[in-house]
Amino acid sequence: MTDGTFTVFLVDDDAGVLKAVSRLLRGRGYKVRSYASSREFLAHHEADLPGCAVLDVGMPDLDGLALQQALTAGGPHRPVIFITGKGDIPTSVRAMKAGAVDFLTKPVPGEVLVEAVARAQRKDAEARKLHGELSAINAKLATLTPREREVLGHVVAGRLNKQIAGDLGTVEKTIKVHRSRMMEKLGVRTVADLVRLAEKAGISA
Repeated sequence: MTDGTFTVFLVDDDAGVLKAVSRLLRGRGYKVRSYASSREFLAHHEADLPGCAVLDVGMPDLDGLALQQALTAGGPHRPVIFITGKGDIPTSVRAMKAGAVDFLTKPVPGEVLVEAVARAQRKDAEARKLHGELSAINAKLATLTPREREVLGHVVAGRLNKQIAGDLGTVEKTIKVHRSRMMEKLGVRTVADLVRLAEKAGISA
């Protein structure tokens, strides 16, 4: 059961499918927004809203796979579930490699679709939590001076203060000051915590 903030974005050019799937998911407590085409969906899509997209594969103009690509092009990825009337293995493989939660063939049993949406909900929550953590980390990193950022890289690489001072052409006392300020700004107390933070931010040794 959804918590009320999760929305299922349903995109299918078959009005009957839109009606039946919307009724099914609303009956399970999900908010549903229905669209008859990919273009209509993209024109009204709100990427910041928690949710998943349930897409028909074979739509005219912009098909489901192309729409999936558009959704993953910028920002946090919207979890995608595909439903199709004539699924084939190459298409399903392409969809799953691109990150689809599931690839279902019509007529889709109600429980199977509901289970797929539940998986998409968990995936969306995890992705948004990670995105929030990364945003907070990047905001902290933005407060560092260029020298503090340099010291960060050296500390993560396992260099001692004396070694860092030699590398940067300064004295150990100055490195200690930069290191202390850097760790304070990042909200970490130990090198282990600093390394974990750096890994999340994609900063390698």
